[in-house]
Amino acid sequence: MTYPRDPPRRDFLVASAVGLIGLARGTDSPTLRDEAQAKGVLLYVGTYTEGTRSEGIYLVRMDRRSGELRQVGSADAGPNPSFLAIRGNGRVLYAVNELEKGAVSAFAIAKDSGALTRLNEQPSEGGAPCYVSVDRSGTVVLVANYAGSIALLGVGANGALDPAAQVVQHTGKGPNAERQAAPHAHCILADPSNRFVLAADLGADRVFVYGVDLEGKSLRHVEGGDAVMRPGAGPRHIAFHPTLPLVFVANELDSTVATLRFDAGRGTLSLVDTRSTIPAGWTGTNYPADIHVAANGRTLYVSNRGHNSIAVFSVAESTGALALDQTISTEGDWPRNFSLDPTGRWLLVANQRSDSVVVFARDPDTGRLTLTRSPQRIAIPSPVCLRFA
Repeated sequence: MTYPRDPPRRDFLVASAVGLIGLARGTDSPTLRDEAQAKGVLLYVGTYTEGTRSEGIYLVRMDRRSGELRQVGSADAGPNPSFLAIRGNGRVLYAVNELEKGAVSAFAIAKDSGALTRLNEQPSEGGAPCYVSVDRSGTVVLVANYAGSIALLGVGANGALDPAAQVVQHTGKGPNAERQAAPHAHCILADPSNRFVLAADLGADRVFVYGVDLEGKSLRHVEGGDAVMRPGAGPRHIAFHPTLPLVFVANELDSTVATLRFDAGRGTLSLVDTRSTIPAGWTGTNYPADIHVAANGRTLYVSNRGHNSIAVFSVAESTGALALDQTISTEGDWPRNFSLDPTGRWLLVANQRSDSVVVFARDPDTGRLTLTRSPQRIAIPSPVCLRFA
């Protein structure tokens, strides 16, 4: 079976791919330990390894003053360690192994250097896991399998993963015969209260809502809580507003961002508004991918694959209404994922097809982006996900 998740790039990954064995390597070097003492912040880059020159997960040091990037290590994390999550205490990293028979791997993060040491791995209990997150207490790991299911895995005392405690198979389909003939879970996140979990499903045109029991390590679907998206929208990734009761959704198939109101008391979503992520009049093929809100809640960012840009929206302070203020080229091809650095001064973009991570300066007042004067970038094969330590 194949999963056409990233058209027209690849027929998806086969079960006969190399076994999930790769112990961490090449990350605990004197160079890396020296770098850890230098001024900068550590960035982890998840990649596709199949058919590429990628070594797995890359460790990159960013100079907070200039935005300069330098590779300081890499870790063999098994095949296709594409999407990453870091536990709240910063001591454990989780990576999906995006295969037809998927898995999730856990790594300890060395305090002094950021080097990765494998703890263990567990099956994701579904095909092509494409998203992993950790609840806000660090008790469970949540996985979205593109083949149409979500999984909840418990976390041990040292951060190692328990076998999946629950797997939920989504149902539903949409009008796009090629991409929506079946459910395709694409994102899963705990809400700010840590009482609910939201899962965006591209194939079902729905954002599912689940109550989460952390003690019992289980999920319960909230009847009447789901957001039913516009037919053919293809919800991919979601982001919570830091203060308003709003959820923003990047819709992959119709190049829009939707605003949903979230009732955190009842666990229900309702559609408020929808905006285009591309400039008026542009008619090319485009697939939005990632979405993030600035820490102050005043700016929303969405990556456009095809238009190859970051869409920058202002967010009204009292209502959360969106206005498209800027679209800026990512200086590369197929911006899969992006991340704001911890200071909010920089935004980094992973251009998957052009094998590059590019740095943009961010205006803290307006949220607008500019390319750095001496364009800061680093070559990394098939970058998919960026996570700051």
